[in-house]
Amino acid sequence: MKRIGLLHHPKLPATQPTAERMARAAEAHGLAAWIGSTWNEEAVAAQVADLDLLVTLGGDGSILRTARMACKQDVPVLGVMMGRLGFLTELAPDEWEAALPRLLAGDFWLEERMMLYAEYHTGDECRAYEALNDVVVSRGSLARIVRLEAYIDGSYLTTYAADGLIISTATGSTAYALAAGGPILPPQLRNFLLIPISAHLSMNRAIVLGQGDTVKVRVHTDHQAILTVDGQFEYDLQDGDVVSVQASPHTSRFVRLQDRTYFYRTLMDRLL
Repeated sequence: MKRIGLLHHPKLPATQPTAERMARAAEAHGLAAWIGSTWNEEAVAAQVADLDLLVTLGGDGSILRTARMACKQDVPVLGVMMGRLGFLTELAPDEWEAALPRLLAGDFWLEERMMLYAEYHTGDECRAYEALNDVVVSRGSLARIVRLEAYIDGSYLTTYAADGLIISTATGSTAYALAAGGPILPPQLRNFLLIPISAHLSMNRAIVLGQGDTVKVRVHTDHQAILTVDGQFEYDLQDGDVVSVQASPHTSRFVRLQDRTYFYRTLMDRLL
């Protein structure tokens, strides 16, 4: 390990001076350190290929942004908890200096997590997105259900009458999917979930899908519907638009210093 990046959160002021302190500690151990913002994707994209590790300061939202930027270059991510949630983070800020010798010695393991690849088709236009947590097709601001025609590998499944439909990875199973009544999946699984939101007189149970499956959702609505990626990007959908979701060819890699059962301890700490 020779060069690392440290990403602060522009809306969490304490993260920037903390990143600067962490950079000085890394440089004292012979590492080169670059500091950037999780919200400046252009700057991160210009640096990430030359990094051996990307450290992000914030909560799980910061890690989602960082993971999407790092995955195409297979750069591992280390989360430092300075936000509200910490399912994905690994360290507290005051643990950084103690962790540095272990990082330099390679005394850690890499956890790989499945991501989703989504295509949004509207008319002749097609846009593509990647997600670590989930892709959600849902109603907009008006409190009226939408009808979502779902297909698995080209075969008709059902038409949901619901507030929306969550397509979630195992990572996302502890996020919005959990709030919607979905099961919790261990992060190493490469299955994904199909979960209706407030279904009305239609299928209201979660379905676990295989890694190789493709989900297509056709929107039927006479009012606003939206596509949301990782809870961070929102796009308007029209009647007849199609969203297609499958496993991404990329994976997110996370540096872990804890043992391999850490997920269940974290789960109990957050939920109990």
